[in-house]
Amino acid sequence: MSLDGKVAVVTGAALGIGKAMTEILLQNGAKVALLDVNETAGKSLCEALMKQYGQEKTLFLSCDIQSEEQTKAALKKTSEVFGGIDILCNNAGILNENTWEKTVSINLMGVIRSTYLALEHMNKLNGGRGGVIVNTASMAGLGPLPSCPVYTATKHGVVGFTRAMAAASSASGYGIRVNAVCPSFVQTELFANILDKLGQFSHLADATKGMVEKFGTLSVSQVAECLLELVTDETKNGEALVVTPQMKKYMTFVNTIQ
Repeated sequence: MSLDGKVAVVTGAALGIGKAMTEILLQNGAKVALLDVNETAGKSLCEALMKQYGQEKTLFLSCDIQSEEQTKAALKKTSEVFGGIDILCNNAGILNENTWEKTVSINLMGVIRSTYLALEHMNKLNGGRGGVIVNTASMAGLGPLPSCPVYTATKHGVVGFTRAMAAASSASGYGIRVNAVCPSFVQTELFANILDKLGQFSHLADATKGMVEKFGTLSVSQVAECLLELVTDETKNGEALVVTPQMKKYMTFVNTIQ
């Protein structure tokens, strides 16, 4: 899949992994709508990218993916400005065991909401062009992060939703592939503040530090390169791509439902 002329939407685009995803999509010829609640960082990044790639290549839209109204409006605006949507990167996420309901709302419900609303623009059965959705999950979506049970649950949910949506799209003829990238610890603001966000599991801080030392930390660009692979390789659908500083591999799942 060539990205020349393709239209991408990235949630949580202003900083960290989302920023790196936005940049790699632009570098490969896509037009990108940046969605984020952080207006200051989002507008600043968008202005810098416009200078580098041209005014017509990027767009910033203030959007809280917890809001059906804001998300719907942002996707509608993207489609109007760029003429459709081909790629959705559900990247916005938080880690905070203190505010576990908000964690579920953003990390899992936000992914589902954005996906369903994007289907209205992308689904071939509705006149869309099809395309690909990539969800930012985590290695904690495949195994437990003991100090962060709710974060773990949301990312397991993202992986499950990804696989089921991919199967549903294939069976229904939507023309949309759905994949997940599952990085280990990544050098972001979320990671830098993790030990302050453990809530009732703060006593497991040392164990969390031990896991970081064991796995090491990825750069945001390494995660963005995985996104590019999942977007451009048209054979990838329903995949969970795990990436750590030591390795990159596609997960093999046991399908118990036949």
